Amino acid sequence: MSNYVLHLTQEENITLGAGIVRRLVEGRNGDAALLYLCLARRGSSDPDKLRAELGWSEAQFADAERALYAMGLISAPARQTPAASAAPAPPETAMPEYSREDVMNKLESDASFAAVLTEVERKLGRLSDPSVRKLLGLYDYLGLPADVVMLLVNHCIERKAEQFGAGRLPTMREIEKEGYRWAERELFSAVTADEYLRGEREKRGRFPEYMAALRLGNRGAAPSEEKYLGSWAEMGFPPETVAIAYDKTMLKCHELKWPYLNGILKKWHEKGLHTPDEVNAENAAPRKQNAAAKKGGGRNAWMKDYD
Repeated sequence: MSNYVLHLTQEENITLGAGIVRRLVEGRNGDAALLYLCLARRGSSDPDKLRAELGWSEAQFADAERALYAMGLISAPARQTPAASAAPAPPETAMPEYSREDVMNKLESDASFAAVLTEVERKLGRLSDPSVRKLLGLYDYLGLPADVVMLLVNHCIERKAEQFGAGRLPTMREIEKEGYRWAERELFSAVTADEYLRGEREKRGRFPEYMAALRLGNRGAAPSEEKYLGSWAEMGFPPETVAIAYDKTMLKCHELKWPYLNGILKKWHEKGLHTPDEVNAENAAPRKQNAAAKKGGGRNAWMKDYD
């Protein structure tokens, strides 16, 4: 078969780096590759105009966006449609299928990755071939540097020990999932990763106080519970305010219902109420207004309720 010849003028040339081309080819997604070429040609474009030019449906456009995002070729989807806001494809389908030869070549050519594998196996024990491929994906595909990969692994080890006690180690599947979260947050340097971990430690440091406010004793929070606790810490609620929301939940539901309690706190957050004094002042205000209205209306003030 003869060689292909690209008929492009100088003005029509588009230069793509070898790494970008590799990701597009390994992604095996024609729509994603076409969208990337259109973006490279235009620089930036209105998503609706670009979709119309391609003749795609919103779902097709959103799928291509998500694929480019998973490949690490765009920093974020160009827009958030209902389809685009869905969870990214699971790592098994987004991650390239590295072969044993790929791993061996990387170990021989990249001393940093070889050092990472040695250190990770020192902490987690001997890794299976699939686990080594996942580690390579974090380093090579997601682009997490060696020092960031080690911060990630140590973080996952600490989290697992907090949840299940010393000696319980995370799986590479769990580390891979957390690695995707780090990539989404663009934690591609030790500095940004350290800042993120400091914030996480500060946030998680409040969890025992929240658990005590909920009368749950000294036990550690379950992963599903941690999502609520982390959200409350991010919103800036002290444990005393959480205790007030807990009391209201128990009066209404007669048991701890996490979604109901979370709904109370979210409403307070939307109103800018975070401390117990702010919450109590807000709750007292309607009663004072009603009392003043009835006092000013004289003996027949009660009739206003039926006007």
